[in-house]
Amino acid sequence: MSSISAGAREEIVRAVVERYRAAGPDGKSRILNEFVGLTGYHRKHAIRVLNNPRQPRAATKHGRSRLYDEAVRQAIIILWEASDRICGKRLKALIPVLLPALERPTATLDARRSSDP
Repeated sequence: MSSISAGAREEIVRAVVERYRAAGPDGKSRILNEFVGLTGYHRKHAIRVLNNPRQPRAATKHGRSRLYDEAVRQAIIILWEASDRICGKRLKALIPVLLPALERPTATLDARRSSDP
């Protein structure tokens, strides 16, 4: 493989693909030789790339979908911070104890949060 970047290779493909498709068999061979020399691709791979250039992919969403809305997320964050940011496994067990405090006026939890260093 030659030492050019992937972005540069993509630019070369975009520049050469139309010329390659319009050329006759002799022209294709010459263009292919130049392309292989520039990119470092194997000849057969270069033929495939020039005949079927990559189409830009649509952005795909990765990861799991959210289970809770923003209000629930904010409540869990308040409970998590009130419990000194303990791990999720322990926070799950502690939620029944902390939930009555969350239902009371928020001054109780806010006072605890403001006393942290």
